[in-house]
Amino acid sequence: MPAPKILVFAGSLRRDSFNKKLARLAADAARAAGGDVTLVDLRDFPMPIYDGDIEAAEGVPADAQRFKELMRAHDALFISAPEYNSSISGVLKNTIDWASRTEKGETPLACFEHKVAALVAASPGLLGGLRGLVTVRSILSNIRVLVLPEQLTVGKANEAFDAEGRLVDPKQQAALEKIARRLVAVTASLPRVA
Repeated sequence: MPAPKILVFAGSLRRDSFNKKLARLAADAARAAGGDVTLVDLRDFPMPIYDGDIEAAEGVPADAQRFKELMRAHDALFISAPEYNSSISGVLKNTIDWASRTEKGETPLACFEHKVAALVAASPGLLGGLRGLVTVRSILSNIRVLVLPEQLTVGKANEAFDAEGRLVDPKQQAALEKIARRLVAVTASLPRVA
């Protein structure tokens, strides 16, 4: 059986984002667990704010199409989702919105159907992004993604990483590795859909 293909990204654009640090660690953990991992930065896929008029006049933007192709080529998603004002970040929601648009020859929600997802978050707040993950979980579950119940939130994120970007707390690192193993195992156990 080929290794499950896992697309890892953070729902943040900021260069020194805590969630980008967590996404890098998630990618490493998923690789160590046997996944075939692709780590991407949403900064490399600039998309306009979703607007039905843009879609009607010009179709799905090229960067959204490129991201959709990546999603279709992977079996699972490992998302590090920042919390903005107790909810999902605008860039993550916008990415999901554009990826959900059906193009010619596609079935509805083709990028999301039959996908497994794992969610993590980091935030300077004490809850570590927990409130935002509730929204991300709800959105993904409603668009046919199997979201693992296990998740990790890293509170006081401004103190949670060392100078090399590693988690200071070994319990948090162990939890991240456990989630990665679970994501790889669950994804590998499901039938592959072409």
